[in-house]
Amino acid sequence: MSQQTISELERVTMARVTWRLLPFLLLLYIVSWLDRVNVGFAKLEMNADLGFSETVYGFGAGIFFVGYALFEIPSNLLLVRFGARVWIARIMITWGLVSAGMMFVHDATTFYAMRFALGVAEAGFLPGIVYYLSQWFPREQRARAVSWFMIGIPLSVVFGGPLSGWLLGFDGYMGLAGWQWLFLVEGLPAVALGFVVLAFLTDKPTEAGWLTPEQREWLSARIESEHVEAVRKHGFSVRQALQHPTVWLLALIMFCCQAGSYGLTFWVPTIVKGLAGFTNVEVGFFSAVPYVAAAIGMVLISRSSDRSGERFLHVAIPTAIGALGFIATGLLHSPIPAMLALTVAAVGDYGTRGPFWAMPGKFLSGSAAAGAIGLINAAGAAGGAITPPAVGYLKDATGSFVFPMYMLAGILLVGSVMTLVLRKSPALGD
Repeated sequence: MSQQTISELERVTMARVTWRLLPFLLLLYIVSWLDRVNVGFAKLEMNADLGFSETVYGFGAGIFFVGYALFEIPSNLLLVRFGARVWIARIMITWGLVSAGMMFVHDATTFYAMRFALGVAEAGFLPGIVYYLSQWFPREQRARAVSWFMIGIPLSVVFGGPLSGWLLGFDGYMGLAGWQWLFLVEGLPAVALGFVVLAFLTDKPTEAGWLTPEQREWLSARIESEHVEAVRKHGFSVRQALQHPTVWLLALIMFCCQAGSYGLTFWVPTIVKGLAGFTNVEVGFFSAVPYVAAAIGMVLISRSSDRSGERFLHVAIPTAIGALGFIATGLLHSPIPAMLALTVAAVGDYGTRGPFWAMPGKFLSGSAAAGAIGLINAAGAAGGAITPPAVGYLKDATGSFVFPMYMLAGILLVGSVMTLVLRKSPALGD
């Protein structure tokens, strides 16, 4: 087979894989992220109804990630054992039921318990999808694939912000508060999509009836050759991967990046409402602005990273820019400049995800990759467990968001510096 024929086969095959998998996975992640962070919009009414302080809300927002982190690695290893299709469906159905059940929260204790349970239910979803994509996309296309999936993070706010603001307007309808309608309506789609996953997803290229035999053979051989190369060069077991210094450095960087993004996401509606006294619907629309820009930034940064093959600076530079955005957010109080600062923070922080998640697959494969990706994402979840409560505490203690924004900026700067240190890792060398 000539090189030109192989190139055409690759182009056609990967186009079919891209259009078959990525739009559907993007939809799943939009629903996932919305159910994770819609508590930020529910807070606009729920805190007053239930008498929650900013500290109580922050702790409840953060305890999600305790359950998430504790069950992250076991969930990802079970995904490898049972197959992505079955395990992702299980995750979605259980998290959807728990998310809808948030409507029954009536005090701080039930709030904490339901948020913890939601984290347990959703554990393994993101790293499971990252692992799943590594079974379908060759290494040089992986950052772009991950970024197209992960723009579900900003898009969940783009679409979910206005939806959440609108649902809050149902306050009193059929005896339910607006925030109860929010949890109910936004939780149930995950349950329905979980059953769709069982019918739609394919575990591996060899089972893809929607590819031609020639396409299945080429893609399976390509992915397998990369896995064999990773095993030949490194050959890590799950235990060795979980103990590897590079994996832990990646985990530290992800902790910093997620600490920044979760510290932002759970408080954006409150920050936006405080800038100009918007209504709930207006808060929903204006909260979407930074995330529209973040979605565009994620795609462009990942495309640049795949094109050049460079990963480290594509993480370090945007992370540092995101830190500057947080500093500016703390300093600015006029609505337009402050929204621009929030936008810079969002683009810088979220723009790193594609290049970052392309790195573990460079030296890990199989169960070792699944376990390590679970550990790295668990570290990110730990960032989510720490910063929302910290932001709430500092906001209560100081009466403003200035010091919380400085804290987030400092964490992102540490992540940027650690990414430059990561460049010296032999495991990630060419």
